[in-house]
Amino acid sequence: MKNSITLTVFLISLFLFSSCKDEKLDVTYERYSPEDYATLTESLNIDNDLLDYTFVFPKYYNSRTLAMNSDLATLGRVMFYDLNLSEDRSISCASCHKQELAFADDKAFSDGVSNRTTSRNSLALGAVFNFAEYYGDPNDNRIPFFWDNRANTVQEQAKQTFANVDEMNMPMDKVMERVNELNYYPILFREAFGDSKVTEDRVLDAVSEFVNSMSTYESKYDVELDKHYENNFNLTQIAEANFSGFSPEENLGKSLYINNCGNCHGRINGFPGKIEANNGLVMNYDDKGINETSMFKVPTLRNIELTGPYMHDGSLETLEEVVDHYSDGIVNHPNLSSELRNGNQPMHFEYDQNEKTALIAFLKTFTDQNMLVDERYADPFK
Repeated sequence: MKNSITLTVFLISLFLFSSCKDEKLDVTYERYSPEDYATLTESLNIDNDLLDYTFVFPKYYNSRTLAMNSDLATLGRVMFYDLNLSEDRSISCASCHKQELAFADDKAFSDGVSNRTTSRNSLALGAVFNFAEYYGDPNDNRIPFFWDNRANTVQEQAKQTFANVDEMNMPMDKVMERVNELNYYPILFREAFGDSKVTEDRVLDAVSEFVNSMSTYESKYDVELDKHYENNFNLTQIAEANFSGFSPEENLGKSLYINNCGNCHGRINGFPGKIEANNGLVMNYDDKGINETSMFKVPTLRNIELTGPYMHDGSLETLEEVVDHYSDGIVNHPNLSSELRNGNQPMHFEYDQNEKTALIAFLKTFTDQNMLVDERYADPFK
């Protein structure tokens, strides 16, 4: 009898344990209270479970994980898209940096507040495989911000952009006033910081976390470079390698790019060989660039087929025009970069039509379609 009772208790306990175990599998964590979530969803399409902004570098780079604060990035994402943070509530960061264009714009000069326009072409934020890994202080082997390389952090860049009279025209005290007016921000600040206090540093840190999380590493080029690395355990002789997933045209374009363009724009994974240059665009520049030298940032080229028009002034509409410029259009500017000189004359690469077509075909392998629709970077507003 005692053994029978013991067996019965054991079976009941096992059943209850199994039931509880099954129930736990169905439990989902909700970040926001019902009241807070109702407030958020009046304005935002935002999930009640956290999107993960952690980034894992490609195998050919080092496969390490870059941990991001996802609550802080979520707050920054809302600010990046919030029209309320401009003087006339008509412009956001995303107005000049559109996700479907790899966070570039499709016009030479972007729209700002009060029908003004920017003075330079909007740089593509999706031009690198991870923003935090590329951009920053040159002393840390990073690329500074803006066409004239005048800022060393996203915080500096964002603060200047908010305040620029032709862009958002909002000094930080005005930005904080607007943030304090809006009922969704106290909730998002509590998630990110533990309380709802709004400070300049917190605003800029949130925008920075979101921008620094931007990642684009699933292009055709990335797939082939990873395969090459797994097969060879190194990244040597990339120019000569025959990528099996590339067409003959794309492989030719790869060789042309690495041998002719890579010194400045980056031979393998896009780190530029230099951070500023004059590329002989014109003889007389209206915009004098870095320290009045008519030199400008050397941009990185991921997703480049999506990010025209090109150059600091958006003067070249298409990739065909860009390739034509380097083929036979470089002018002999006094500050023309040494990489583009042949003695005292500008270098002309003199590509034939097949080479031009191949080079453009290769540049298009930098396109990452997944970034263009990634929910983590999408507009959260209704």
